Amino acid sequence: MITIAVTNQKGGVAKTTSSVNLAAELGAMGKKVLVVDADPQGNCSSGLGQDREGSPESLYDILIDGKEAQSIVRETPWEGVSLIPANINLAGAEVELSSAISRESRLKNALDGVKDRFDVAIIDCPPSLGLLTINALVGANRTIVPIQCEYYALEGVGQLVRTIELVKQYLNPDLKLDGIVMTMFDSRTRLANDVVAEVRESFGDKVFDAVIPRNVALSEAPSYGKPIRYYQENCKGAQAYRDLAEEVNRKWVKKDL
Repeated sequence: MITIAVTNQKGGVAKTTSSVNLAAELGAMGKKVLVVDADPQGNCSSGLGQDREGSPESLYDILIDGKEAQSIVRETPWEGVSLIPANINLAGAEVELSSAISRESRLKNALDGVKDRFDVAIIDCPPSLGLLTINALVGANRTIVPIQCEYYALEGVGQLVRTIELVKQYLNPDLKLDGIVMTMFDSRTRLANDVVAEVRESFGDKVFDAVIPRNVALSEAPSYGKPIRYYQENCKGAQAYRDLAEEVNRKWVKKDL
């Protein structure tokens, strides 16, 4: 199983949108996908049609109470996609993990128990570099960093790169920072094009060819609890995530399976 952490400590860069829609597109391609919602806000869970209030068990029970991941996995309405949901209890996990044994590797240990069931796991990280994100990075072997095509786009990315290097050095030698996706792209503005050029110059072939545009349908789909391919599959946003999934499948999934 290839495990992808979708991470950036900056909020509002389309981490959750990318997690939901990449999962749905890979699932539609015939892959068995597990989405792990590691953000206490639970937006990834609701974006996949899961009622957060109706989830008595969540990632919290895995990290804090030692429940097996298998017992928490829920099926979604979307082809090939399963979910470990988040709920409000997860907000206390950072504090409770701070003094716990093996606090950084609890998610990895849990995912090891279901790795034979899935081709891909996608972890939607919170907008911070706390213990929930560290657990995701320890459990992952690939990372996707969404960067919005706006001013200060690279703000904070340097700190994230250093964190990933530290995790790789001390906790997870298999971790790679090898996927950056540009989001919220508006082709009408010079700024957006300049930002894409700057990021490609800084990170080279780590940047995906697929660029995610600003798109009304992408903003609307979460309110219906649907990935974009099941809400408006012919819009530009859906095509962009289809392109991203095809790149991920070609570069990573086919090679690692």
